[in-house]
Amino acid sequence: MSTAQDPQQLRAEIEQTRADLGETVEALAAKTDVKARAKGAASDAAGKAKEKLDDARHIAADRLAPAREQVFVLKKRAAQEPAVRKSLPIVGVAALALTGAILVATSRRKR
Repeated sequence: MSTAQDPQQLRAEIEQTRADLGETVEALAAKTDVKARAKGAASDAAGKAKEKLDDARHIAADRLAPAREQVFVLKKRAAQEPAVRKSLPIVGVAALALTGAILVATSRRKR
């Protein structure tokens, strides 16, 4: 504090000190608010989990792209060749099994 004799300057210093003290009290109150801090931590954890899930989805989609392309090619050929139509259900089941295996392997690796 200063030794100023001007009452207006003293009032201004008092108001500034009150404002500083109010900010300090708010900061301390925020630190002691366990419920709000827990919610914040839970929100952060949920955000990280969503990011990991999105990453796993992208990895699975990237790994499935060749199988999808093969199914598309076989469907195109099946429309043109009757012999290929017979193998199409087998390829579909294989693609489904591959999808499941990739998703299981990806989810286990993330744990």
